[in-house]
Amino acid sequence: MRAVFYIAHRTTDGSRVGIKEIAEQVDSPEHFLAKILQDLSRKGLIQSTKGPNGGFYIDDQSLKRPLADIIKALDGDDIFTGCGMGLSQCSEKNPCPLHKEFKKVRNQLSRMLLTTTIGQFNKDLLAGHLSLKKE
Repeated sequence: MRAVFYIAHRTTDGSRVGIKEIAEQVDSPEHFLAKILQDLSRKGLIQSTKGPNGGFYIDDQSLKRPLADIIKALDGDDIFTGCGMGLSQCSEKNPCPLHKEFKKVRNQLSRMLLTTTIGQFNKDLLAGHLSLKKE
C-alpha cells in the first residue's frame, strides 16, 4: 500500500519513479517490492514503462480505484469475508468466539477500503495531512 501511495504521490506531474527510489522510500527490499509492483501493474492498478525514462506511475483511472482493489489484488478478499481466528468453518450458524465483534470491525474496515480511493488518499498526502514515513 505504501508503495502505491508513494508512486501516486511522486507521479502527479506525469513523471515516472524507479524501483530503487520506491524501495528506499517505503523501507522495503527492492527485489520483493519489484515482484509486488509487477503484479499490481499486470492487474492494472499501477502502470509501468521500460527504458531510460521508464518506471512506475499511476494514471487517472487508477486514482479512481478504491483501496480495497490493492488488498484484493495482493491478498484476495479474506480480509473482507474471513474469520478473525482464521477458521474456515466460521459462519453465522457456526460462529467462532470472536465472530460477532470481529464482524463489526471487519465491516467498518471494508467500508473504509471500499469507499476511499487511491486519489482521495493521495490528495491528503499531497496536502501534507498524511505521511508515508515513520518519524
